[in-house]
Amino acid sequence: MLSFLILALAGLAAGALNAVAGGGTFLSFPALVWTGVPPITANATATLAALPGYLSSAWAFRHELRHKGPMALRTILIAAVAGGFLGALLLLITPEKLFAGVVPWLLLLATAAFAFGPMLLKALQRSGRTMGAVSAFALLLAVTVYGGYFNGGLGIMLLAALGLIGFTDLHAMNGLKNLVSAVLSLVSVVTYAVAGLIDWQAVLVLGIASAVGGYLGAHLSKRITNMALLRGFIIAVGLVMAAVFFVRG
Repeated sequence: MLSFLILALAGLAAGALNAVAGGGTFLSFPALVWTGVPPITANATATLAALPGYLSSAWAFRHELRHKGPMALRTILIAAVAGGFLGALLLLITPEKLFAGVVPWLLLLATAAFAFGPMLLKALQRSGRTMGAVSAFALLLAVTVYGGYFNGGLGIMLLAALGLIGFTDLHAMNGLKNLVSAVLSLVSVVTYAVAGLIDWQAVLVLGIASAVGGYLGAHLSKRITNMALLRGFIIAVGLVMAAVFFVRG
């Protein structure tokens, strides 16, 4: 009953945070680990729990995907499929003990991306710099491999990568970010499921709670006036979670 309550509360909070500003993984992944789910299985399960939100967000931005940018949509989707699959395979061959040791560093990386990503994105847009086709594909592939391996901070990393590639329309970039997140997560989740890494009982509780939290968060977001304070809170949560996992390790 205690595990059920922890997952339900974490799912509600994670769904609400994702709907408002992102960072829900900082709550859903640790909650799964604290309820006894092994870290690798917890990572796979948290990715599946976040997938419905990615899919609905991608659908909401479907009209913005018509925007023409410096990289073709087909090429972006190829990178998403390949990266999601390669990242999932990398997770499958990672020993549980090694992954547990890497987790706090991944949480720190995700927190740093969440904290500094918007500033980096604005700097890239002001500079007007773009990348060559091969470099752009390599960058996007690297970010999607990370997403297939560990989902935390993926959205802001994708936005920064798209900005570096040369996209400037923020609505189109948000649409692409959601589509890429949905595609790579779907590919990685299928790979996880085939390998038996999904905790189906936990994901049912977490997924339903996340969906409810996302719905509530979408409505609450209209009443939030101090986004800087909210982002600061999420960053603090990420740092605390990383510190806890460092201590556990």
